[in-house]
Amino acid sequence: MTDVTHVDRASQAWLTDPTVFEVNRTPAHSSHKWYARDPQSGQWSDLKQSLDGEWRVEVVQAADINLEEEPATAESFDDSSFERIQVPGHLQTAGLMNHKYVNVQYPWDGHENPLEPNIPENNHVALYRRKFTVSAPVANAKQAGGSVSIMFHGMATAIYVWVNGAFVGYGEDGFTPNEFDITELLHDGENVVAVACYEYSSASWLEDQDFWRLHGLFRSVELAARPHVHIENTQIEADWDPEAGTASLDAALTVLNAADAATVRATLKDADGNTVWQTTGDAEAQTAISSGPLQGIAPWSAESPTLYELDVDVIDQAGDVIECTSQKVGFRRFRIEDGILTINGKRIVFKGADRHEFDAERGRAITEQDMIDDVVFCKRHNINSIRTSHYPNQERWYELCDEYGIYLIDETNLEAHGSWSLPGDVLTEDTIVPGSKREWEGACVDRVNSMMRRDYNHPSVLIWSLGNESYVGDVFRAMYKRVHDIDPNRPVHYEGVTHNRDYDDVTDIETRMYSHADEIEKYLKDDPKKPYLSCEYMHAMGNSVGNMDEYTALERYPKYQGGFIWDFIDQAIYAT
Repeated sequence: MTDVTHVDRASQAWLTDPTVFEVNRTPAHSSHKWYARDPQSGQWSDLKQSLDGEWRVEVVQAADINLEEEPATAESFDDSSFERIQVPGHLQTAGLMNHKYVNVQYPWDGHENPLEPNIPENNHVALYRRKFTVSAPVANAKQAGGSVSIMFHGMATAIYVWVNGAFVGYGEDGFTPNEFDITELLHDGENVVAVACYEYSSASWLEDQDFWRLHGLFRSVELAARPHVHIENTQIEADWDPEAGTASLDAALTVLNAADAATVRATLKDADGNTVWQTTGDAEAQTAISSGPLQGIAPWSAESPTLYELDVDVIDQAGDVIECTSQKVGFRRFRIEDGILTINGKRIVFKGADRHEFDAERGRAITEQDMIDDVVFCKRHNINSIRTSHYPNQERWYELCDEYGIYLIDETNLEAHGSWSLPGDVLTEDTIVPGSKREWEGACVDRVNSMMRRDYNHPSVLIWSLGNESYVGDVFRAMYKRVHDIDPNRPVHYEGVTHNRDYDDVTDIETRMYSHADEIEKYLKDDPKKPYLSCEYMHAMGNSVGNMDEYTALERYPKYQGGFIWDFIDQAIYAT
């Protein structure tokens, strides 16, 4: 990221600058829940306020507006002529933009020929607006010295944000949260948020997934208040030693304004609410929590997804709890041992599927019930694992996989297939994005960082993926390094090294797409160093999955660890 911080004016130049992928965005952090006591009512609140529901929107050609002077961003703008749209939702499913589906190529191929990082002239921007009054718990937290952010959980493809006419920030990577501090911009009474959501930006070169190209604010938007003293981030290691039969809990905390609190108390509870372990320490010093060996802990696995709850309380000088955080914890050990992927000391075989978030009416703006239906279907049909192809999913999905017991490969929002593969799978190395191009490194490292910071504490996440079908290059080495700088334990998956074995070091697993069973067996017989996974195989869209037995027969080789069928649900949109 170039040095673009605390900017108070929007610039359209960011749309074609790959080194600018966020402006004024809050650093990525864990998705734990936090609660505080309302100083007015005395009631506990999660300090969240949903901005979902009806918004106003107008879709225009990007060339027809000047962001620096766009009247629709003003607080007093009359938006009565704008269309109504539901958020979460897509512009296409609302009938405001045309549906597009392309596989390898970029959606502008055959129409325009921009060279990266430039974007096509036929580019749409949706001007969103919503009025809101700040809820009492959020407003009271602000008045008590806290802060308030606006959080966009999912959008495509790039957004500029204003509150009450003042520029807030810019964000890309719409499959992880884009969060901005708006504390100083809110006022009593009615407030206005305005968003310019662009169809294409330089980020589009990194988002060439084989799916319907759907745009808009497709996940929830919310306000989130933080009390003055706040646990901003938790990074939890919940280990289970299969030899000793004991567990251990280690957590790193980031506490904002810790000097203004007295103590931090951590409590581990079982499913019945019984306290299993507890510790208390000085708030400024208590940035690391360590339990030592814990007896009687049941390990987490897909077959037995036992969860505990870690509550961390911030206590003031008077002995009152001023904030509490809550995070579900599953104790398990996932490692590569002697070249074999193991969970809790036992070899694992992934009986998986690649899953897009998708509904025939709502597109990727799926509901909690959609997710519950999917995870129950998995459990009923012996699907024990999902690869989040090809982007991080909604946060609720990970909670459900923790609860029901589903193993996850968590995949970075990155696919650049059309930049290096011409029709007929002809390699064009000079056009590769990101490859080894330094100007793309910051954005790609940021994407894997944002995913990991958000999802780190979920026991269901076993493997980190650097993305999909984006060839390889030095940028992936930088991404791989970031993963293991943050997480020394979970392995990295990246299939792209099969196209250039000089980069075998950027994946901990030998992972291939659509390899024949005899090719896999040849690998397994050759004393391989790495375990083997088929990250895509059996292409089941409209097919019968007829030769599955040839793959299940490979399970006799210890380093064959299963795979993920393409794909879980057909991406079909209802049409008349």
